[in-house]
Amino acid sequence: MKIRTWDKVIIMSGKEKDRGQQAEVLKVFVDDNKIIVKWINIATRHIKKQWINPWQIIKMEKAINASNVMLVCPFTNKPTRVGYVKIEEKGKTKKFRFSKRAVKENGWESKKFIIK
Repeated sequence: MKIRTWDKVIIMSGKEKDRGQQAEVLKVFVDDNKIIVKWINIATRHIKKQWINPWQIIKMEKAINASNVMLVCPFTNKPTRVGYVKIEEKGKTKKFRFSKRAVKENGWESKKFIIK
């Protein structure tokens, strides 16, 4: 799966109110090919009163299939396909197909350079 935590994605299909929105990925389930996206696919859960805890209504994000989203290119802010490219001394990087640019995946830091 090419989607990682904290990547920006755009919702391509799903609920009508969620379609077309950009958001960050909170959690990735690689085995199930599902992701949890911030403030997308919200479900309401009612929690019953137990002993000293009062009843509650909780809104939470539910998982959606990873095929329903596309990564957003940080350079152009448009949805794009992604590939991986290996650069000699720099290591493996994520390459955005249409902008022809790549981002060095090094923790939280992002280094920009052009791939030809």
